[in-house]
Amino acid sequence: MASLLFRLNNVPDDEADEVRQLLSEHNFDTYETTAGRWQISVAAIWLRDDSRLAEARAVLADYQAQRADQARARHAEQVARGEQMTFSRKLREEPLRVLFYIAVGLVVLGLSTLPFLQFID
Repeated sequence: MASLLFRLNNVPDDEADEVRQLLSEHNFDTYETTAGRWQISVAAIWLRDDSRLAEARAVLADYQAQRADQARARHAEQVARGEQMTFSRKLREEPLRVLFYIAVGLVVLGLSTLPFLQFID
């Protein structure tokens, strides 16, 4: 029976390609399913042979740990160079957009609390 190995929903294309290549290099017999036209199914990579499930998950865990380390290193480099996006930087670069989102948030907060404020006398 097939086992779910790796969900592809919201996964960047480069990561999905690397996972496919990694599984192919280790000779895992896999197949893919898509989310379908209305995006309600599971887009995933499945392992056909359950006997190699632990091995496949170990290979994926190592890959994901390496990818996380690389992402942390890139983030640290951006912070060191001062390129990391912060709230104040975003406010300087796109003030109207930030103020719009703040206004929308306040409207939603106000509409959400308005019924409860009517009970306070």
